[in-house]
Amino acid sequence: MGYLTDTHCHLSLDQFSGELEPILERARAAGVGRLVIPGIDLETSRRAVEIAEDMAGIYASVGVHPHEAASYSASVRDDLHQLAQSASVVAIGEIGLDYYRDLTPHDQQMEALVDQLRLAGELKLPVIIHNREAQEELYPVLLEWAPTVPGPNKGVLHAYSGTRANAEAAVSSGFFIGVGGPLTYPSAKELRQTIQALPQNRLLLETDSPYLPPQPHRGKRNEPAYLPIVAEELGRLRDTVVEQVVADTSKNANDLFGWLNGNSNYLIS
Repeated sequence: MGYLTDTHCHLSLDQFSGELEPILERARAAGVGRLVIPGIDLETSRRAVEIAEDMAGIYASVGVHPHEAASYSASVRDDLHQLAQSASVVAIGEIGLDYYRDLTPHDQQMEALVDQLRLAGELKLPVIIHNREAQEELYPVLLEWAPTVPGPNKGVLHAYSGTRANAEAAVSSGFFIGVGGPLTYPSAKELRQTIQALPQNRLLLETDSPYLPPQPHRGKRNEPAYLPIVAEELGRLRDTVVEQVVADTSKNANDLFGWLNGNSNYLIS
């Protein structure tokens, strides 16, 4: 079986401080070969780049999460632009809208999102999008932005939890759909129906570590080593052997992030 790609794990957060080596060792043992660490603010973006530059098979995304949108400024944008010059940076994110927890005024969230979409366009990088309870506001912005940037692959809707119609519209506009632990939850009937209906060449696997652990580990801290549980559930849902799920979702990650297919240099080491 090939190697899994965890396209979203927050290993630059304080929760993982001092534990990176054992976490990566468990990930390797579980068959995870590559990781993307998204920033949620300037500090975690810097840390993500530091980790990625130090270890093969780990990549970074830089951006300001909607919870931190009040901290976004022209100066922060300049710093993100500079960080994105690193060869280890493969995306702008985690960016988006979150009207569920409402930690930042909506206008500040929208301003930070729109400007970081512009930044991604300038840098010709895909985006990693966060959305909670803001579909009506988010999708018009994304679908207007997508045609303005070159290439068929615009970004990923991380931890997707929206409607099938919105997922299909996003896929048609060049987005991938991030699939993680919630797919394994007994209550996720609508999500499973949505994921089942989407083409497999637009799905990505992710853990969102330390959040959203899969069903056997709910209540615990999530980590990349749990990604095979998500892959197995996706295989069951789509009546596909897990080896095919691993191959397809890793190829999808290659396509989005511009990696070379099957290059063993991308293994965590």
